[in-house]
Amino acid sequence: MTVRDSAAEQHQRLEEPRHERPESGAGQALPGRVEPPVRRPSRRAFLARLNPLAKIAATLPAMLFLLLVRDPWTPGLFAVAAVALAWAAGGVRPRWSLIVIPAALAWFTLLFALLAAEHVTAGTPVVVLGLRAGALEYGLATTLRMLALLSLALLGGVGTTGPDLVRALVQNLRVPYRFAYGALAALRFVPRFRHELEVITAAHRVRGVTGGRVRRTGRMLIPLQASAIRHAERVSLAMDARAFGAHPTRTERHRLRFGRAEVWFVTACWAVSVLLAVAVALSGQLRLLTSFHW
Repeated sequence: MTVRDSAAEQHQRLEEPRHERPESGAGQALPGRVEPPVRRPSRRAFLARLNPLAKIAATLPAMLFLLLVRDPWTPGLFAVAAVALAWAAGGVRPRWSLIVIPAALAWFTLLFALLAAEHVTAGTPVVVLGLRAGALEYGLATTLRMLALLSLALLGGVGTTGPDLVRALVQNLRVPYRFAYGALAALRFVPRFRHELEVITAAHRVRGVTGGRVRRTGRMLIPLQASAIRHAERVSLAMDARAFGAHPTRTERHRLRFGRAEVWFVTACWAVSVLLAVAVALSGQLRLLTSFHW
């Protein structure tokens, strides 16, 4: 062995990774035992960590109640509570909301005031721009009802994905997985078709295909249909390979439980909804729909 060979061996030993022996104690893994992965605490918002069914159950009674009111105070209070909860626990940034909500409120109030019926505005004084007080109240109540319904729907959809909702329906409500996952697979066809349509449009543009909108649409239908058939075949083969529909139940990789946090959240939302409705009723401002006319 020469001096050059010994120096090369020493250099190779220095470059080899060192495997240190774990110290005895809590950090040492026992032989023959697989340690579970360490789960870091989730940084998602509180509403995003809840079961999707809990968010739907918490907001659905309030949404049904708002369909039966015609005063502006009740939907206004519900809208404020829903928006505040979305800001505090939903991770929704209030920066754009503070600009969009007032502008939309003013615009739709004016729009619905112009569409108010004559029996609503009869006998009320003219306030501004030739609009009567009854028309403005009608427009404000309708706009606030829309805002409250959209805000409550936002609470039900914050952090909720399609797969999570399907898992919750299958695991908690015992919906047959054949229908649930089949519907989810069908919904996922939509973004696939959008991507395929963009690819086909780009290919036609590169090839210099001309013609009117009707002719271009006709040329896109055949390749889009062929792509849809191929994608459906691949999805069906993948489902058959996983024995989809062969057994009444299936094992789930992700478990969505309806635990204490969900129960407390639903109870708190129902309690707040009842308190808001009672407060408006005691103040004498609550007005319910007695017919299909406002």
